[in-house]
Amino acid sequence: MDIVKILQDNAKNLSEKSAVIFKDQVVTFKDLKNSSFSLADSLRKIGIKPGDRVAIYLPNWPEYIYSYLAIWLIGATAVPLDFMLTEDELVSCLSHSEAKALILKNKATLSLVNLKDKSGNLENIILCHEKIEGFLSLDELLAKGQKDAQFNSPGEKDYAIIFYTSGTTGKPKGVLINYLQLGAPPKSMAFFVNADISQKDTALCALPFSHLGGLIYIQNTITFGLALVLMDRFIPIEFLRNVQNHKVNFFWIVPSMYYALLQLKEFETFDLSHLRWMVTFGASNSPDALRRFHQFCPKAHLLNGWGLTETNAPTTVLPMGSSKIESIGRPAPWIEVKVFDDADKEVAAGSVGEVVVKSWVVTDGYYKDAELTAQTIRKGWFHTGDLGRFDSDGLLYIVGRKKEMIKVGGEIVFEPEVEAAIHKHPAIAEAAVVGVFDKLRGEVPKAFVALKESEKLSESDLRYFLRQHLAHFKIPHYFEFSATLPKNRTGKIDKEQLRKR
Repeated sequence: MDIVKILQDNAKNLSEKSAVIFKDQVVTFKDLKNSSFSLADSLRKIGIKPGDRVAIYLPNWPEYIYSYLAIWLIGATAVPLDFMLTEDELVSCLSHSEAKALILKNKATLSLVNLKDKSGNLENIILCHEKIEGFLSLDELLAKGQKDAQFNSPGEKDYAIIFYTSGTTGKPKGVLINYLQLGAPPKSMAFFVNADISQKDTALCALPFSHLGGLIYIQNTITFGLALVLMDRFIPIEFLRNVQNHKVNFFWIVPSMYYALLQLKEFETFDLSHLRWMVTFGASNSPDALRRFHQFCPKAHLLNGWGLTETNAPTTVLPMGSSKIESIGRPAPWIEVKVFDDADKEVAAGSVGEVVVKSWVVTDGYYKDAELTAQTIRKGWFHTGDLGRFDSDGLLYIVGRKKEMIKVGGEIVFEPEVEAAIHKHPAIAEAAVVGVFDKLRGEVPKAFVALKESEKLSESDLRYFLRQHLAHFKIPHYFEFSATLPKNRTGKIDKEQLRKR
């Protein structure tokens, strides 16, 4: 994806057209180009070079978009970080990525001095909408930079993003996305919706830009010239109000968001008639709930899709017009998807195995983790850890997961990471975390805990402790205390037995 050319062409051909609508603020395509170029020029002047890592820790604000685009104009690598991450988690990701600069909105729970001192290579912290002596101001960088600065397009194999999907309090797991792959999601979206996407359209984003699902909105906005209505967080009634007031044509959200919308007593009063298609990604969904949502916008196509950060989702999407909403559909022609057994041999249709993917869209691997890369990408096939099956029509179904992974409303939580955080408490003797069914979110973490002898610890106290070390969606929804946890023959905690409780 040639960011330089795309932004320049949009500024010329769609100059005064709305690119981003955020509350009362309207950003035209000319504004978007000018702000991105100005910030890129300023970042370059403070020493950011091609290949440098620049982290972003912001809510879903227009400044997040400027930051992404500015980093790419330079040919540097963006490190988007979830705005819910704690200081411990931030330090872990900043240190692992060797980020040279951090663009952030300050929080009362953060110590900027600690972030800089503990994060190794971090040279500059850039504050958004705030001035503190000793730190740079994003607003000033935007104002001082040259909007007509010149930039060279980066190489296709240079890295545009490092996505941290999990492991942020233990061993971070950074997914590498190169500049060629930045064009993968728009290419897939155009294919899956039969090119039913253009500059006449309006999309609505309530997914965080720190995740691939949110980033795809930015990619589609600049690629197709559509208008993006932006929400800094998901509020169900505001979401529907935006759909109605801005005559939104499409969106993609995780199933838990659909459930929250359906629970609104005002749901049926909103006009959803401008919707042409909607996609659900993320946690295990309820087909009945999605069909109920569809009743109120029957002319829109309801699509189910699947993909990972590592495969530059969407990887598969249900074909338009299909009623098999339980299926996640088929891949685009340039993506191969198969189901393998434990010997890495393809299984027949109807048989369950691990879903694997091969394509130029698949990540090159994990940053500074050759071992994990080799384990996951074997003979060109990316092993997703998800279990699935194909039906006789070639449609794919996800039936479970292979790894110790919990998908909480579209967010990925790894059990060992939560266990490691629990073990930081001095009263803990043993801990194990498993995923349990939740109607709203698909799955939620449940913790089984054994205390050290003579120690006392309440559930509320443990929750409070974990808030200091984990983002809130990683904190277990349920706790079960016992004297000891069951073991298997090798002396390890028997999680299979715990999952049956």
